[in-house]
Amino acid sequence: MQRQPVVAGQFYPGNIQQLKSTLADLIPDNSSKQHVYGIISPHAGYVYSGAIAGQVYSQIEIPRTVLIIGPNHTGSGVPAALYPDGEWLTPLGTMPVNSRLNALLLQQIDYLQFDSVAHRNEHSLEVQVPFIQYLRPDVSISAICVGHGDYSALSEIGKGVAEAIREYGEPVLIVASSDMTHYESADTARHKDSLALEKVLSFDAKGLLDICRSQQITMCGVAPSAVMIVAAGELGATAAEVVAYGNSGDVTGDKRQVVGYASVVVY
Repeated sequence: MQRQPVVAGQFYPGNIQQLKSTLADLIPDNSSKQHVYGIISPHAGYVYSGAIAGQVYSQIEIPRTVLIIGPNHTGSGVPAALYPDGEWLTPLGTMPVNSRLNALLLQQIDYLQFDSVAHRNEHSLEVQVPFIQYLRPDVSISAICVGHGDYSALSEIGKGVAEAIREYGEPVLIVASSDMTHYESADTARHKDSLALEKVLSFDAKGLLDICRSQQITMCGVAPSAVMIVAAGELGATAAEVVAYGNSGDVTGDKRQVVGYASVVVY
């Protein structure tokens, strides 16, 4: 099965040369690469959030296998959807799905099901792929699209991800795809996002879900981020830091209604 790109030419350039040039501009040169268990990376159009994503990708070692976890914006498909074996297509070419990691994830996570429907029109995972592909052309991926869930379910998914990676026996980077606060003033977004990021930095997945709910923080990838935090902690991560933070108003100049973006490393 081949997953076709649905936002090439919209969220990022659809032409291979333009895409390579854009990625070269967005990803700073960095000779010092850090081993990390997971990252949070934004998924808006590259003109808005690409520089925030580029900064985190520039700082990390990308192993041969990457697990991307993104939210389900469309509501289609099953609540925890693993993209079936096959490949993903972008303007940079094809990227294989890792069938061995897929099998281990299905074995370890009761909630998880093979489902391409949830992925078909979902942009949050797709926009991560060119960054990964550009920096590590020989990579393979597994991709999970997860809807909102309670802490119990997301924690079990995170623990299952960790166990699958342990059994896989090779390094796997976990990418949680998320934007932050949506359509509030820049000052309000920064305040709310700082509350959410504080929970991320303290590895408090339940606290992250709770504060986003209680403070109405519209962090669309809160569920994938919670899964990543749990999995990374299970695998031995002990620290996290915010690499970059900004909002759409930094690009448009309009600070009245912005979308917040953050990139985080967990190591």
